[in-house]
Amino acid sequence: MGANVPEQGSVRLGPVSEFPIHTPVEVRFRDLDPLGHVNNAVYLTYAELGRMHYIRAMGADEAGGNFILARAEVDFLRPVHLGESLEVRTRVPRVGNSSFHTLSEIWAEGHLAARVSAVVVWLEEGRPARIPEHIRAAVRRLETLPVEGV
Repeated sequence: MGANVPEQGSVRLGPVSEFPIHTPVEVRFRDLDPLGHVNNAVYLTYAELGRMHYIRAMGADEAGGNFILARAEVDFLRPVHLGESLEVRTRVPRVGNSSFHTLSEIWAEGHLAARVSAVVVWLEEGRPARIPEHIRAAVRRLETLPVEGV
């Protein structure tokens, strides 16, 4: 990983890969199922952490609207266990009128453990609204790969 990557708290920003947001996650005992690996539902929480950091990096947490999760899909690739170091990598491959798609990869000890695709909708006064231009511009600024719709 690049030495010239700026930091914001413990979340790394920058061109480490095609994923501009890298969020470290600690596996907690409460994340485990009776078999000793991370419960399937917890992967959605890990992806939510990555989305939250992406939204903050966009400046959207102060934009006067709210994002809500409309859809999520998880591809489980390998189990994750207590004590493994995780990193959630997050990017936005597509922006629509009132929603955008996120792709998160959850890496455990250098191995891809899961992919999470999500659709997030921008709300103003409780209704879907056009994503503001400054948020679209922030996506263009953050992403190193082309983004459909911006």
